[in-house]
Amino acid sequence: MNVLVLVLRVALGLMFVVAGALKIGLHFDNFNNFAAEIAGFQILPQPFVAPLALLLPFVEIILGAYLVLGLFTRLVGVVATLQLLIFAAAVASAVVRGISTNCGCFGPADGSTTSWPEVARDVALALVAALVSWRGPGALSLDRRMETHHE
Repeated sequence: MNVLVLVLRVALGLMFVVAGALKIGLHFDNFNNFAAEIAGFQILPQPFVAPLALLLPFVEIILGAYLVLGLFTRLVGVVATLQLLIFAAAVASAVVRGISTNCGCFGPADGSTTSWPEVARDVALALVAALVSWRGPGALSLDRRMETHHE
């Protein structure tokens, strides 16, 4: 089970790092596009859109890095689970309201639009994050390394 958790933890972590990096872009020029994608969901008040577009990619990169390293794995797994469920709820809300917009999950080049398969993907990823949190930290984690040094 430790090896399975390691594989899932690293894969999920890399996905978060890549998603965050693609939202930022090479020259930090993607924030306006990402803000427009967030606004397209018609959920948040306008004053919250720009700060979220600036903050979320960095949160994803940090979460991803912690998962890859296996640092604070259980807590980060819970945060990742909640974040993915919020994403799933936002996409589901758009689908139910008949809003077809780019999900913005993997930056401006991502052509995925709000749909039930996107909701299913986010829920499946949330289940992976929950498993990592529940069974973590898994093999080759900093959490395990710190446990052995404290004993």
